[in-house]
Amino acid sequence: MSTDATDGAGLLLTHRDIRELAEAAGIRPSKQRGQNFVMDPNTVRTIVGRAGAEPGQAVLEIGPGLGSLTLGLIEAGADVAAIELDRGLAELLPLTLRARGVEDDRFRLVHADALQVTELPTLPRAGEPTMLVANLPYNVATPILLTMLERFDSLRSALVMVQSEVVDRLTAGPGSRTYGGPSVKAAWYGRAVQAGRISRQIFWPVPNVDSALVELVRHEEPLGTAEEREQVFAVIDAAFAQRRKTLRAALAGWAGGAARAEEILRAAGIAPSARGETLEIEQFRDIARAAQAGEGAAEAEG
Repeated sequence: MSTDATDGAGLLLTHRDIRELAEAAGIRPSKQRGQNFVMDPNTVRTIVGRAGAEPGQAVLEIGPGLGSLTLGLIEAGADVAAIELDRGLAELLPLTLRARGVEDDRFRLVHADALQVTELPTLPRAGEPTMLVANLPYNVATPILLTMLERFDSLRSALVMVQSEVVDRLTAGPGSRTYGGPSVKAAWYGRAVQAGRISRQIFWPVPNVDSALVELVRHEEPLGTAEEREQVFAVIDAAFAQRRKTLRAALAGWAGGAARAEEILRAAGIAPSARGETLEIEQFRDIARAAQAGEGAAEAEG
C-alpha cells in the first residue's frame, strides 16, 4: 500500500507525517509498552469502515498514539474519547488534532492506564462512548478488552487490532487447540469473530508478529448479573488453570474437594470426566449456578 502524502490521505496521517511528528516531539516507539504506530491511511479507513463508526457516534479509543486511528474515526464523523498512558503522546495528540482543524468538542483525552480507568469521558456532542475501536498494545490486549467490556455497559461493540494469536484465542470454540479462558470470557459478553488480517508493513516499527482484527458485538441480553459473572469466571479460571485434568480434579480446589466438585458437576448435567476445553459459556454458567444452589440448600438445612 502506498503511504505517500499524495495518496488521498486528507485529514489522516501519512508515513511522512508520523515520522515528522515523532521526530519533532522526540518520541520513539516503546517496546515495553507495545507501541507500534499505524502509518497507512488506507488501512485506517478500512478499520474504521469495518467498525461501522457513524457520524455523531461516540467512540472509545485505547492507546491512540500519534493519532492515526483517531483522525480516521473523526474523518468518518465520530467523536472520540481516548485513553493514553504515555505522557508525551497524551500531550502531543490534542495539539496534532487542533493543527489539522479538529474542533475541541469532538475529542476528549484521559492520561491514564486503561486498566485503572473506572469512568469514561462524555463527549459534548455525542455523549457516552458506545463503541471501542483501538490498536491495542499486544502485551495487555486481552486484559484491556475484557476490562472495558466488564466496566462499561455502554460499549455495545468493539473492533480492536491485536496479535493474530490473540484473535485466534478470543474467537476459538470448544474443542479447539486455542480455546481457553479468554475465549470463554469473551463469549460471556458477546460473539467474537475475526474481522481481517493486517500487514506488518503498515506499522512503525514493523513488529515481528502478525496482526489481525477481532470484532465483538454484545449479546442483546446479558448472560447474568455482575455477581454471577464473577462466580462464572472463577469456575473458568479454575477449569483452565489445569486444563489437562478432568473437571472433577481441576475444580476440586474451587469447590472444596473433588467429591464436592463431582456433586456440583452432576447437578449441572456435566460429566465429571469432561475437561474445561469442551464446555461452552452456558455450561460454565450452569456449574456456577449449581454450586450456588447447593450452598443455598445447605444453608437452609443448617
